[in-house]
Amino acid sequence: MDATQRPQTWLVTGCSSGFGRAIAEAALRRGHRVVATARDPETLGDLVREWPDQAIALELDVARAGQPPAVVAEATARTGGIDVLVNNAGRVQFGALEEVSDRELRDLFDVNVFGPAELVRAVLPQMRERRSGTIVQMSSMGSFFISPGLSAYTATKAALEGLSVTLAQEVAPFGIRVVVLQPGGHRTSVFSAARLGTEQRIPAYEDVVGPNREFVTGLHGKQEGDPERAAEIVVDVAGLDRPPLRVPLGVDAFERITEALEAIDGNIRQWEAVARSSRFGAGRVPLPGA
Repeated sequence: MDATQRPQTWLVTGCSSGFGRAIAEAALRRGHRVVATARDPETLGDLVREWPDQAIALELDVARAGQPPAVVAEATARTGGIDVLVNNAGRVQFGALEEVSDRELRDLFDVNVFGPAELVRAVLPQMRERRSGTIVQMSSMGSFFISPGLSAYTATKAALEGLSVTLAQEVAPFGIRVVVLQPGGHRTSVFSAARLGTEQRIPAYEDVVGPNREFVTGLHGKQEGDPERAAEIVVDVAGLDRPPLRVPLGVDAFERITEALEAIDGNIRQWEAVARSSRFGAGRVPLPGA
C-alpha cells in the first residue's frame, strides 16, 4: 500500500521559509499531521491557523545541543509518535576555506550535521520499536558539484550524505527508510546576500571566489527550481513503500551531479592500474601522464 494514502505525523525543521515551509504545507495539504519547527515559532502562526487540527508549531534551534531531543519528546507526547522526520534546517557559508574561521566552520557543522544527527538519534528508538519510519535528509547538489567559495558548505553536505547513506543500511532491518534530497537552485532565500559571507575577506582570493560569490547572490529570486513543486515530490517520495536513497531536485542538480559522477568515474579508471599496484607483490606501473 502506498503510504501517502494514510495520514502520518511529520516533524519538519526550518519551517519559517523556503523548503521547510513548502514541505510542511505540502504534507498538510495531503492530510498529514505536521509538527513544524523554527527558531521563532511565531513565524508559523499562519500554518496553525489554517490547519488547526493538523499543524503544531514548536520552537527549535537545531544547533542548540540538547534541544532536538526535547522537541522530539514533546512532539511525540502531543501526537503519539513521529512517522517522518525531515531534517531541512540548514544554511550556506560562502568563502574560501582560508577565509572561514574555526568558529564559523564549527557553527556550520552544528547546523548542517550535528543538529540533524541529534534529531535522528532522538527519533530512532520509537521508529525501531514500531519497525517503521522515514528519515528525509536535506543535502545539496553541492555534495557532488564543487564550486570555489563553498568549501565549508560542501564539507557539511558531504558529511551529511556520508552519515545518511550509512544510516540507511544500519536501520533498514528495522523497516526504517532514509531519503537524501539533493536540490539544486530553487527560489528560496538561501542565496540572499544577507545570509552569505564570512567575517574575513582575503583579497588574494577575490579572483577565485569573487565571481562565484557574485553569481550565487545574483541568483537570488531567479533560481529555476520551484520549491512548492519540489515539496510535492518530497511528499510523494516519502510515501513510497520503497523510496530511493538519493533524489536530485532540479535540472541543474541532475546535470551537475551526473557530470561530477562521470568525472569521478573517469579519474578512478585512469588510475586503476596504479591502485591495483599497491598490493603486496605487485610491480611498479607508470603513472598516468608521466
